[in-house]
Amino acid sequence: MKEKILVVDDEERMRKLIVAYLKKQGYEPIEAENGLEALRIFENEKIHLIVLDVMMPVMDGWTACKEIRKVSDVPIIFLTAKGEDEDMLLGFEFGTDHYLTKPFDMRVLLAHIKALINRVYNAQTQTKKEIHINGLYIDELSHKVTLEGEVLNLSPKEYDLLVYFAANNGIVLTREQILDYIWGMDYFGDYRTVDSHIRRLRDKLGEKANLIATIRGVGYRFEA
Repeated sequence: MKEKILVVDDEERMRKLIVAYLKKQGYEPIEAENGLEALRIFENEKIHLIVLDVMMPVMDGWTACKEIRKVSDVPIIFLTAKGEDEDMLLGFEFGTDHYLTKPFDMRVLLAHIKALINRVYNAQTQTKKEIHINGLYIDELSHKVTLEGEVLNLSPKEYDLLVYFAANNGIVLTREQILDYIWGMDYFGDYRTVDSHIRRLRDKLGEKANLIATIRGVGYRFEA
């Protein structure tokens, strides 16, 4: 099965280059020139990953990402001409999984796509594993997480964080350990990325947010 990748960019030349490259790599890319068109396509297609430009007319990438995150944890890679830290942090706040600044090497984009697809969708080929902790239920085969019977809509990174914490229950994890394990040792972000994602994960855990304890000056510990 060819994975469908939604490529969203108002710059036609860039969009066509990405689409042509992904076709050569065996994917099935679908084009959209703004966020609103992307949402319409997303509603009617089984999309495995989204490559999403930030600055677009009609609807920008941040708004499109927020709308998609209300209903799906599909992997999202942001593309932008801006490289400031605040823009990157804003993207992570909205639920993106990776962030590339233009211009970029197509091989780097491909590496991110492969890593996300492998992480999110290849769980079905693995042995089923379930985790039950304090009303929290994690099904690693379906990537489904429920809390007191209610389904949690987690982004791929939030899901990975939760599984990593649960697997290391009671163990203090430094920000460096978390960054290396979840984002990879070649990731160029900083510890604020970790804090931002944990803050969003805690928000979704609601009354169970205290499962993730902050160890001042060190990192975090899952306490269940």
